[in-house]
Amino acid sequence: MKVLSVVGNRPQFIKSGPVSAALREAGIEEVGLHTGQHWDPELSDVFYEELGLPEPRYRLDLHTANAETMRPAIAAVLAEERPDWTLVFGDTNSTRAGAEAGTDAGVPVAHVEAGLRSGDLSMPEEHNRIAVDASAALLLCPDEGSRETLIGEGVPGQIEVVGDVMRDALDLFLPIATRTPPSYRKPYAVLTLHRAANTEPDQLRRLISELNATGFTFVFPIHPRTRRVLDEHGIRLAPTLRPIGPLGYLEMLALAAGASRVVTDSGGLQKEAYWLGVPCITLRPSTEWVDTVRLGANVLVDPADPSPLGQALSDARFPDDAPPLYGDGHAAERVAASLARGHG
Repeated sequence: MKVLSVVGNRPQFIKSGPVSAALREAGIEEVGLHTGQHWDPELSDVFYEELGLPEPRYRLDLHTANAETMRPAIAAVLAEERPDWTLVFGDTNSTRAGAEAGTDAGVPVAHVEAGLRSGDLSMPEEHNRIAVDASAALLLCPDEGSRETLIGEGVPGQIEVVGDVMRDALDLFLPIATRTPPSYRKPYAVLTLHRAANTEPDQLRRLISELNATGFTFVFPIHPRTRRVLDEHGIRLAPTLRPIGPLGYLEMLALAAGASRVVTDSGGLQKEAYWLGVPCITLRPSTEWVDTVRLGANVLVDPADPSPLGQALSDARFPDDAPPLYGDGHAAERVAASLARGHG
């Protein structure tokens, strides 16, 4: 049995690590394909090196996030390898391109992280989720809520709740990451900003102005796109915002684990903050991780009006009675078993 795994950005490299190990353990051949959606070494190669991920057999090196550009190149690999499954992760354009290429080639698509919805159709990621889930033969959900969403949408594929593979990665790598504590004086908050809507110059200027005014100390690993907009538009950071370069997964995990708060527009970091017991403020009008908000561990601040941010930072507390969410650290094993069953 052969699986083509399509990845293209930082969260997908992390998600693919435990799954690759589980596929090997199950005796399933994996062919890795890296679309090149993230091509900066700090956002791509460092993860393969740091996490010991198997080198992808195919590096498309397309240096684009355009799904239409990726799709024919992925189709060529599918024709060459003739796998039993096209395996895609999450909600990126690489995911959509891989799913569309697999469907066009008649290779069944399995979607890890199926069924998540933020309810915000202004986000390209939301359209990608809906489209991929509608075409996938096997929908691998992180939780029961995702399964119920898919049932409500009437998707034709097989739905299975497996848990969240990012929890597998965190359990595996946190002990390694925290061997070397961050060198920043506590207390500090972690800040990440990278989504396209938040890096529009006027929007980013508003957000940075509000962050500057809070008085909180932030360690701010800056995404290359965010750095470019800051520089080109002269958006100045207060001394309390301490910019650093992009971090590898282990460094970022250690940084978040030592933080008093996380402020982010990322999807994955919201979950990681929950698993680490760190309160989170999410700079988005909605989130796919609705349970973290319902339980009070995560607060949404709409970037269109970030004025509540200072109060949200002051009030942030992680709930004492927070229950486990999103799996038990064995999701990757269930993914491999589901692929094997589906093929059989």
